[in-house]
Amino acid sequence: MLTENKIKEIHDAANGASSCDEVLELLAPLLSVQAHQVNVVDALIDVIIGGSLSIEQSADILSKIYEAHYENDDIVVLIGSAMEAARDVDLLNAPPPEAEIFVNLIQRLSEISLKTKGKDEEVAVIEVLSSTARLMARQYDGLAERSYSRLVELLPDTCWAHYNQGLFFKTRGRFAEGVKTNQKAIALSDSEKESYQWNLGICATGANEGEIALSVWKAMQQKIEMGRFDLPEGRYPSSKVRLAERPLAMRDAHKDDPGLEETIWIERLSPCHGIVRSVMYRDLGTDYGDVILIDGAPITYHKYGDDEIPVFPHLSTLRKQNYQFYHFAGTQESKGILDEVSEDLEEDAIVYSHTENFRILCSTCWRNESIDHEHSDTEEKHVVIGRIAAPPSIAPDNLLRQIDRALKDMPENRIFSPDLCRAAGQDDRAIIEERRYNLLYETTNE
Repeated sequence: MLTENKIKEIHDAANGASSCDEVLELLAPLLSVQAHQVNVVDALIDVIIGGSLSIEQSADILSKIYEAHYENDDIVVLIGSAMEAARDVDLLNAPPPEAEIFVNLIQRLSEISLKTKGKDEEVAVIEVLSSTARLMARQYDGLAERSYSRLVELLPDTCWAHYNQGLFFKTRGRFAEGVKTNQKAIALSDSEKESYQWNLGICATGANEGEIALSVWKAMQQKIEMGRFDLPEGRYPSSKVRLAERPLAMRDAHKDDPGLEETIWIERLSPCHGIVRSVMYRDLGTDYGDVILIDGAPITYHKYGDDEIPVFPHLSTLRKQNYQFYHFAGTQESKGILDEVSEDLEEDAIVYSHTENFRILCSTCWRNESIDHEHSDTEEKHVVIGRIAAPPSIAPDNLLRQIDRALKDMPENRIFSPDLCRAAGQDDRAIIEERRYNLLYETTNE
């Protein structure tokens, strides 16, 4: 039996530890007695909520507490208050968590909600039930929505109840509803809350309510005016986005995973939207030139020399620009020459080398903020493959002429695109370029 003083001593030491493993080691005495000493649970959950443990460690400890106390309604609700620590909430488009604690907790909280007595008790249960259901991606959307609605019924004049409902609507792509609930939250709040403003601005942009979004960003001292696509636009540094084939806001419970993902560059037009400026390596349904909505909290940062570039999660695709795309293979005298051909192309056309711009990183390296992505590959590539992108306003034969003109004085630098030749009506040239394309393609994959 641990005394209250000993529990506090361990709790304080764990909160001051320098690593997750050290925290786990310090908590060992609490974990060994938590099954039969209920007052230890509060200390454990407080450390978990504080973020001192890894996601996996948090899920494991919460599972052990649940197994020991699943019949104790108060502890089950307390566990629910810590579930965000057992889920990587920054990875907005992640599939449903696999840890059984989520499903078990949702079922148990649902049972408890049916027997609550009094408003305060029901609020406590419904609050954690709604948030835990939301964390399960699209698996429990019906339950989450009913719970958020009930919370607003119980607390019609409480700003955070409306904000939480708005957060749910935003992540589910229900932007018009998110605008209304976030406006209500802001109206009820007795102080300016930046998170409320951000969610309203994002939902308004997603709902194409440009004037509302503009008023939000101006109120937050952003230098921004109405611009392209009837949405606010200002001068923002280019950012990166983890683009998903199936972002959370655009999927359902039956196919509840992000599918293919690529980390791409965008021309950022506002705090929450921009134009894709990378040509996709794989078919994700969104590509170069399309306009996408991003969430406000970066997943991580990628280092480029002295610059730290935020990487945002993909929330939704706002505009499909229907660009043309053509695969190519080519040769170049030195690194980056074929990419530079883009400078001689009209409008927004681009020659994009995947050989030089596309990297496959393990999840650990991808999240490592100390890796310098600028110097990740110093090998000079003389044979490259990639894709050509051009807006629909440029006819294929015109695009081909522009590329030929850009390369006519550089015989060592060649681009072979049988797809583009066929689209331009040059079938004989396409046959020749097909052979050269295949030869170079095989070279890059040896």
